[in-house]
Parts: sequence; structure tokens; C-alpha cells
Amino acid sequence: MAFTLRKKEILIDILLRLPAKSLIRFLSTCKSWSDLIGSSSFVSTHLNKNVTKHAHVYLLCLHHPNFECVIDPDDPYLEEELQWSLFSNVTFEKCSKLSHPLGSTKHYGIYGSSNGLLCISDEILNFDSPIHIWNPLVGRYRTPPMSTNINIKFNYVALQFGFHPGVNDYKAVRMMRTNKDALAVEVYSLRTDSWKMIEAIPPWLKCTWQHHMGTFFNGVAYHIIEKGPIFSIMSFDSSSEEFEEFIAPDAICSSWRLCISVYKEQLCLLFGFYGCEEEDMEKLLLWVLQEKRWKQLCPVIYPEGNCRHILGISIDNELLMTERGFDTGIADLYLRNYESKQVLETGIKLAVLRYGDIEFLFAITYIESLVLLNNC
Repeated sequence: MAFTLRKKEILIDILLRLPAKSLIRFLSTCKSWSDLIGSSSFVSTHLNKNVTKHAHVYLLCLHHPNFECVIDPDDPYLEEELQWSLFSNVTFEKCSKLSHPLGSTKHYGIYGSSNGLLCISDEILNFDSPIHIWNPLVGRYRTPPMSTNINIKFNYVALQFGFHPGVNDYKAVRMMRTNKDALAVEVYSLRTDSWKMIEAIPPWLKCTWQHHMGTFFNGVAYHIIEKGPIFSIMSFDSSSEEFEEFIAPDAICSSWRLCISVYKEQLCLLFGFYGCEEEDMEKLLLWVLQEKRWKQLCPVIYPEGNCRHILGISIDNELLMTERGFDTGIADLYLRNYESKQVLETGIKLAVLRYGDIEFLFAITYIESLVLLNNC
């Protein structure tokens, strides 16, 4: 009996080290292996091991096929071909292309990545845009029901997604505004597969303000908002349903080259600043939120050059930065270690999307898991 238990422990230890794709293939080996791999305890342990050890981590990037931007100036209606792909976090080689789970060839947007799950929807969000919670490596997805506000017209929709450890549930937060500055907030729970409308909107949000980028961290949705000359961070806890506002540091005076992310398990703001005491150099300012106050860390100094963007921070606490020429539709992705200042060229070329005068580039961290396998 003891020998049999020991053999099972060894088997589990071996399986826990394997990537999700290998485990999916082993589901058909025999019923006992299928039951083991598909159990909620194994799925949870496998995920925790990946998160703790940063195992089976990828860079999820939006790029042009073959890294080439094909634009025909004689055909302004020719759409750029784009694709999402997973790249190795170590070698930066392309591992797999992510095709839409429903087989759609229309380009889609990714609005959150958490524990192997992606929240995807239309590239341009509308109040009735379908949303899918998708594990691409397992091949499973969940489609939330339609919004309860389907008959209300909104001129702006923001969507965020992530895991709330306090309630052990995955949440999607959708914020919608009308042209009269009315705000509606809905929260989706993966566990209950239902939406909930948030009734209590604080007075400081019942005014004219402009929304910029956001992030989702520990169950809280954070948004950069601009009210007149003042920038602040709006937070919304998807479990307690409480709003909070944090005024941004005075040095932040523009949304250009402004980024919100997570650094060493702390919410952070990054702001690209042209002025630098050193000649021919630029600097990136960095703050972390500690006890509801912003603490400024040492700035990142780097040489002046082509157009640069800061996209965020990876799971290894490295800055995701891009550099490109001013007349190209692609950007080179670099990783910069904040502490050692080492810069690593990935060879990945991101697509540059333009909506009017606004440009977007996408590169985020993806950790594979078995979440949603057998609805676990």
C-alpha cells in the first residue's frame, strides 16, 4: 500500500513539472491519468507551481505576420493583417499563434491575462460586444451572458479582467459612459457566470473626465483618469465594490508615455520624461503605491533615440519597452532589468496600431495553466 502511494506521489511530481500541452495529450493515456490531471486539486497545484517558480511563462504579443507591416498607400481600405502569438520568455522564439476560439478571422482585442486565462472581445468595444474567457492552450472558453444594459447606448466602454484571490474567483469589470458623462459599472463572476450592476457611483466620478489605460491587480481594477489638469488613479475592488481615488504625482502632466503596471507586487506608475540632467539622455520616472501614497524610485536613464514606449512590467519585474523609427508600423521589443540596468533585445517586432493620433502596442506576460479544463 505504501509503495503504491509512493508511486502515485512520484507520478504527480513528474506531471506537475510538465507544460499544459503535454498534460492535455496525456488525458487520453488512461482513465486514472485523465481523472488525476483533470481534478481541481491537480489544476490548482499545477497553476501555483507555475506562478511561484515562473515556469511555463510566455510573452503574448500582437504583431504582423512575419514581422512585416504591409501597407498599400494606393488602397487606404486595405486592412493590416495582425496576429496574436506566444513567444518563449527565455529564447523569444515564437511558440504558437492564437487563433480566435470561435474560428473568427476578425481581429480581436485582449483585455486581461490571468493564470492562463485571456479575456477577449472586439478590437473596438461596444456595449454589446461579445466577451470570451479563454484558455488557448487547453482549448476551452466561457462566454458570459449578454449585458443587462443592452438597451442603453454608451459612447465609451472599458473592460478589464483578472483573478481576485480574496474570493477565489475570476472577475471581469466593464465600465461604460454615455455622452452625458453618466457612468455604469458591471462586474462578471466566472464562478457564478453572471453580471452584477454596481449601483453606488461616488460623486467624484459624476463629472467630466477622460479615461486612459488601466490594469487589474489582486481583484482591483485600476484606471488612469484625467479631470482637467489633474491625473488620478481610480480603483474599483471587484469584490467589495468600493471605489477609491489616488491623485497622481505632480510630475505627471500628460498621458503621453504614461503607463500603469505592477512592480514587485505593488501598483506602479511609469512616466517617460524628455528632460534629463545628463546630455543626450532621457529618463523614465517610476513610482510605487505604498500605504496609499506614491513613493518615487530611482529614475531609469537611457540614451536619446528613436520613438520609445513603455508597455508595462513583466512577471520577472523587467520593463517592457519598445523602440521604433517614426515612419514605421513596427516596433522592436526590449526587456530592461530595472535594478541591473541590463537591456535585452528580444527580436520580437510588435505591430503599431493607430486610432487617429493615438498609438497602441501590445506585449504582456502569459502563464500557462489547466484552468477551465473540465470547468476547473
